[in-house]
Amino acid sequence: MGRFIRLVNRIAKCRRAVAAVEFALIFPVFVALLFGIIIYGSYFAVVHSVQQLAAEAARSSIGGLSDSERSTLAQNYVTANASSYPLIAAKHLTVDAAPSPRDANIFVVTVDYDASGMFFNLLPHFVPAPPPNIVRTAVIPRGGY
Repeated sequence: MGRFIRLVNRIAKCRRAVAAVEFALIFPVFVALLFGIIIYGSYFAVVHSVQQLAAEAARSSIGGLSDSERSTLAQNYVTANASSYPLIAAKHLTVDAAPSPRDANIFVVTVDYDASGMFFNLLPHFVPAPPPNIVRTAVIPRGGY
C-alpha cells in the first residue's frame, strides 16, 4: 500500500506533461473558433455580395419605362455583373424584379442565391452552419411622381 501512495504522489508532483494536457484541452476550442471565423466570414462576404447585386440591380432598373423593361434591366445587370464577385457563381442566382404588391410606386428587386454547394457548407460542422439559401431584397421608388 505504501508503494502505491508513493507512486501516486510522484505522478501528482510530475509537471512534465502539463503542456500536453493543456494543449489537449484548448486545441478543440481553438479549432472550433478557427472554423467559425472561416465559415461565417465567408458566409457574410457572400451575403454582402448578394445584397450589393440586388441594390445595384434595383438602381439600374430605374431607367425602364415599364415594369417589364425594369425587370429586364435588373435581370441583365445581375447576369452581366455576377462574375465580378469572386465568391458567387452566376448559375446559382435567381432574380425577381416586380412592382411591390402593397405600393405601386415601389419597385422591388429580389436576388436569391443557392449557397448549398459553397465551401463553407462543405466544411466539417464544428460550429452551427449558416443557412444554405441567401435571399436579399432592394427596393427603389419610382421617380417623377
